[in-house]
Amino acid sequence: MYRDYFGFKESPFSIAPDPRFLYMSERHREALAHLLYGMQTDGGFVLVSGEVGTGKTTMCRCLLDQLPDNVDVAFILNPRVTTSELLASICDEFGIKYPPGNRSIKLFVDRINVFLLDTHARGRRAVVIIDEAQNLHSTVLEQVRLLTNLETSERKLLQIIMLGQPELLKILARPELRQLGQRITARYHLEALSRKELGSYISHRLAVAGMRREIFSPAIIRRLYRLSGGIPRLTNVICDRALLGAYVQGHTSVTRRTIAKAAREVLGHAPVDGRPRRLTSWLVAGSVGLLVGVFVFAMDFFQPSSVVVEIPAEVARPEQLPENSVPAPEVVAEQDAPAQEIVPVATPVVALLAWPATVPVSQSRAMAFRAVMARWGSDYAFSDHDDICQHARRYGLECLFRRGSSLDSLRQFNVPAVLRLTDDQGQDFYAPLIELRGEAATLLLGQERREVSLDDLRTHWSGDFTLLWRPPPDYQVELTEGVRGDAVKWLRERLAVVRNRPVSGADNRHLVFDASLKQQVHAFQAAHGLKADGIAGPQTLMRVSALAEQGTPVLIAPGQGEGDVIHP
Repeated sequence: MYRDYFGFKESPFSIAPDPRFLYMSERHREALAHLLYGMQTDGGFVLVSGEVGTGKTTMCRCLLDQLPDNVDVAFILNPRVTTSELLASICDEFGIKYPPGNRSIKLFVDRINVFLLDTHARGRRAVVIIDEAQNLHSTVLEQVRLLTNLETSERKLLQIIMLGQPELLKILARPELRQLGQRITARYHLEALSRKELGSYISHRLAVAGMRREIFSPAIIRRLYRLSGGIPRLTNVICDRALLGAYVQGHTSVTRRTIAKAAREVLGHAPVDGRPRRLTSWLVAGSVGLLVGVFVFAMDFFQPSSVVVEIPAEVARPEQLPENSVPAPEVVAEQDAPAQEIVPVATPVVALLAWPATVPVSQSRAMAFRAVMARWGSDYAFSDHDDICQHARRYGLECLFRRGSSLDSLRQFNVPAVLRLTDDQGQDFYAPLIELRGEAATLLLGQERREVSLDDLRTHWSGDFTLLWRPPPDYQVELTEGVRGDAVKWLRERLAVVRNRPVSGADNRHLVFDASLKQQVHAFQAAHGLKADGIAGPQTLMRVSALAEQGTPVLIAPGQGEGDVIHP
């Protein structure tokens, strides 16, 4: 409808997985490189995970365009099937003949094996791509693993690529699927776009559709990032709706009101980025001030005695007001005083969450990580372009990054974290969150220690954070039943400290994650508000470390109800 109005050759924000519209962010390039690398290996699995709408399917379509001619591909789009139905779909994709109505798994596997041997003899390769793989039942996943057993004395005959949401990672971590997990030769988790990338993403899609001028201003893109969280698919739907709104209103670009209305129609609720709350507070303060003024005038007119009326401080706190507004003034009327015009005195509004003007904002990232490292007992002078996580590993620390999270997640991890914040002018900067206490948060802005309300923090924080933690020795990804090693021993000993019980013996049995340890982990998780699955991932290990080891910095101070440290 709006294509002719704006002059588009085609719809710029269609959600169809068209490879021409794929914007190759740094994350997408890395993910595609992992796929191409996995394609060059001799069989096994390649895994790409990511949140809904991050572009996994579109990127896979791009991969198909780059495959050499000697590759045969079976693309499975609907994996919510039984084992025999999946095998039948693979046969259909490869053009393998089988008796109508067959449900024999053995017959399907035999036919696939014959096809793969013939493919190998002709110098060709066979690849199965499974989209939305998190929908596969564990028994179907096990059959998929068995397909990779089809091999010659030289090489595997089948390459399998799985695309799925983050739930797939938890499924593959189950003990009964550990053999499949061990066969994954390349894996990558696709994150959402950053705010800078989102602007380039929108410009790229507009250019492909034939538009070169600016339709979404930088301010609108900043607002869009807060609304969509950098998820490409959600961005497409909101932008498409916003363009329709601009067309209906006769505008040549998208306005703030249009993008807010589009997001409300797409998301089903009013956009939440903190600004409506501030506007409401300002209107309330202004209304109260007006009513008080009328009251004072009436009392002064009808009463000869003096009247003093003060506006409560909580009604018009400066930090609740917009940048260019002033708080309602204190109004005082005295008996026999000469009539004077009351002139409001402007009170400077202090932006609590803004980077100090005396320090270059480009230094905020390095300063934030240095402050967090110092809390772990390490003093490293980072530069603006250093690989922070690489340097942290030299001190036995690991990075953990999360996007679009909440304060509840930070409470669960309970260690200082570096937040990416946005000030009222739309400028991004980094600051370490070093303490949570009640409804207040303490951050370091440059060298300044600043305490802000949690509401103010939520207004300026998109949910992106990076934290450091000290993993156990020989730690991989998750500790599950059946895993062996020093990391298991570490976990067993720390849980004993938390439970205030001695560790009995020191034999090799303590190196094995057995059913007894799984029960202990499950009980610990349930007692501390974690997901009680008996699997010791980063969140569980961080909480155990905070409670059992000296020197672990905590976000919530002892005595505040969470995260109290019990030293051995």
